[in-house]
Amino acid sequence: MTMASFFRRRRGLLIKAVIIIPVLWFLAVMVFSRGPQFGSGEDSGFMPSLFRGNKEPPLQPPNFANNNNNPVVHAVGGKDREVDVKEKRQIEDDDEVLRRKAEEEERERLRKQEEEKKRLEEERRKKEEALKFEPEQKKDVPDPNGPGESGKAVVIDKDKLAPDERKKFDDGWQKNAYNQYASDMISLHRSLPDVRDTECRDLKYRENLPDTSVVVCFHNEAWSVLLRTVHSILDRSPPHLLKEIIMVDDFSDMDHLKAPLEEYVIKLKKVRVVRTKQREGLIRARLLGFSAATAQVVTFLDSHCECTEGWLEPLLDRIAENKSNVVCPVIDVIEDETLKYQYGSAKATSIGGFDWNLQFTWHGIPEYERKRRGNDVAPIRSPTMAGGLFAISREYFEELGTYDPGMDIWGGENLELSFRVWMCGGVLEIIPCSHVGHIFRKRSPYKWRTGVNVVKKNSIRLAEVWMDEYRNYYYERFNNDLGDYGDVSERKALRQRLHCKDFRWYIKNVYPDLFVPGEAIASGEIRSKAKPMCIDSPADHHNYHKPVNMWPCHGQGGNQYWMLSKSGEIRRDDGCLDYSGGNDVIIYPCHGQKGNQEWSYREDNTLYHVNTQKCAEVSVDGKTLTMKQCTGIDRQLWQWKRKSPSGAIPA
Repeated sequence: MTMASFFRRRRGLLIKAVIIIPVLWFLAVMVFSRGPQFGSGEDSGFMPSLFRGNKEPPLQPPNFANNNNNPVVHAVGGKDREVDVKEKRQIEDDDEVLRRKAEEEERERLRKQEEEKKRLEEERRKKEEALKFEPEQKKDVPDPNGPGESGKAVVIDKDKLAPDERKKFDDGWQKNAYNQYASDMISLHRSLPDVRDTECRDLKYRENLPDTSVVVCFHNEAWSVLLRTVHSILDRSPPHLLKEIIMVDDFSDMDHLKAPLEEYVIKLKKVRVVRTKQREGLIRARLLGFSAATAQVVTFLDSHCECTEGWLEPLLDRIAENKSNVVCPVIDVIEDETLKYQYGSAKATSIGGFDWNLQFTWHGIPEYERKRRGNDVAPIRSPTMAGGLFAISREYFEELGTYDPGMDIWGGENLELSFRVWMCGGVLEIIPCSHVGHIFRKRSPYKWRTGVNVVKKNSIRLAEVWMDEYRNYYYERFNNDLGDYGDVSERKALRQRLHCKDFRWYIKNVYPDLFVPGEAIASGEIRSKAKPMCIDSPADHHNYHKPVNMWPCHGQGGNQYWMLSKSGEIRRDDGCLDYSGGNDVIIYPCHGQKGNQEWSYREDNTLYHVNTQKCAEVSVDGKTLTMKQCTGIDRQLWQWKRKSPSGAIPA
């Protein structure tokens, strides 16, 4: 063997050794590193399962629950890595906390589920109980010859009713101040005549009118009257224009207005009920309804109304023309006793005004307004609105400041909104082609807390904010005893933000025919020189044609406050002392034509009636005002505060 061949052989062995030794080393490491898995059960030999062809189970998280020794966790790939025992136990504790939390949440879920089940069961039971009080519902299609159809009167002779029926009759009047008994006889869908003028029926309106939400606030309203209001809206409004009816329950406590109403309304797709949590009154109830409304226009209606054919489109058309138009329908009369629907022609439409007691009044359309309009069915500008029925752009109502939230219950809010609309750039109109009937009650059936004159408080708030120096004419009526009327600073700031005009502008441009007390030549109480008695009488429309009385002087104004106009009228607002002969002096609407209403407060302090040349005289017992030939006796002498007819406003 040559040296060269020897080295070639040695070089081959070295190469083989270099390859074989690492392989053997690797196999040894594999065998001993898997040692703990051998020797269990059948596989007790030293040959690893890798070489026996057995498949190992998939890698599982370690379980230390029953192992008190320090475990060794083997990582994938065969490398040992000890894990801190405390860390693993913390993980284990966290898992236990999560498990217990999940169990607790599941128990809580089951508990709430059981409570909800009980609540629903109780609610169902209450509804079943309350449904016993639900009045009989009328058919959707009324009998054309049924009671009250076509708006006809339902006449009931109460004296011929059986005792139990007579009790129902009397209870209905007591609870509602209208004839509920007659109303319950009438279909909820009763027919009404088309009361529009012919010209109105021929009018065409814009195709893309805004939709409306109708807000109806109620408190303890009779079932038939309330639901007839709702159905008249649904039955006589174009579906695409009526988005929803929101019924606002102002904390009613009558059973039929609870579960039975909910059950009934759920069948009416566009109607929903929202409820106050306490008695709020009309103003705040309407604010709640407004906040729930979603349409472009919000229409407010009272809960004892009936809408007629074509009532909605004319209102929406005016708002579509200008969002600052605030519009009212013509308010027809539904008689409180017979529920007869009464209406008149467009030419006979009345507009709103007010007196210096800040009470809403109705007036005929002035001649200057008739000329401006050009025809009888054109919209009529009105200085004020009654307040129960009107439509307004939702956006504009928000810009205008909605209602004064400092006002309570109701009263004065209609005048406040009327002044604000006109003085802040809007227009208030009555639309002759829109008719809605309304039950006018002679008294309010609702009870309120005593000790607070809510209407007076509300009226002072509006006077302070909107009437400027003219407010003193109102304050003079009750000797400037304002009392606590709350903070009006925010409402005054609203007026500034809206850049509103002053009240003098309103009188000159909107209500020029308003009698202003500053033009009077005498004012205050008219006191007899012979007796401590004053001429005393209400002067509103409810007392027209009634005799004027005498009453002990009280110095509080009110029904003893009178003014003598430059034309010789003894008046309070729109009521004048009128004498046409005989013994009685009566209250009659002021007509401005002198005649029976012309008086002179002469220098000798007699009240002289120019037309009859007689003098006013108090009776011997001091209780009656009569007219006698002028003799100048003490019972014909009167003390009345004279003033200069300068038109100056009292400070």
